[in-house]
Amino acid sequence: MTTISDFAATYGATGTGADASKKSDSLGQADFLRLMTEQLQHQDPLNPMENSEFLGQLAQFSTVQGIQGLQSSMDSFKGSLATDQMLRGASLVGRSVLVPSAKMALASEGSVKGVVAAPDAGTVTFDITDPNGSSVRKITVKADKAGEVAFEWDGKDANGNRLAAGTYGVTATMGSGETKKDLSTYVESRVDSVTVGSDGVFLDLAGLGTAPLDYVLRIR
Repeated sequence: MTTISDFAATYGATGTGADASKKSDSLGQADFLRLMTEQLQHQDPLNPMENSEFLGQLAQFSTVQGIQGLQSSMDSFKGSLATDQMLRGASLVGRSVLVPSAKMALASEGSVKGVVAAPDAGTVTFDITDPNGSSVRKITVKADKAGEVAFEWDGKDANGNRLAAGTYGVTATMGSGETKKDLSTYVESRVDSVTVGSDGVFLDLAGLGTAPLDYVLRIR
């Protein structure tokens, strides 16, 4: 009749086999002290080992043990950090985030929003282009002072016609002639999913592709 011990042995739950060999391969503190005792017993009585040599060996062993303990702690911390990053990323799925981008994803309905940082007061001009690079709409927004300037595109061209859903380009400038300045654009996009890689957490943004979590400036 099959017993519990037989079942455990079959599936490696008894601690024998590979687990036992792993334990025998490691050098513990008791093994180290046993080796030192053997050294003392077999040393040359006419040329005994100095106390400093024993202290040096003990210090080396303590250092190795400390490094192993530190490595174990770091591995545990990395695992906890990866789990935390996954949870942080998962909480963003379905929400809108503001990220730096020169592209906008237009859905079949609704508008696209974004912001720029104006260096001073003036007029900010947004030029929206189709996938071929042709301008389809220009939007001007007044900046009363330096700081954040919001813009919104309703998805229509210069003639008021609703454009097809897809990815469009956007650039922002301020001033004209020699005083003209190019501004970085930040666009809102929906988070479709989250990917956790060796380099951190990446957000899969609707119509924009992938962006690192560190790029997120605002969550809505």
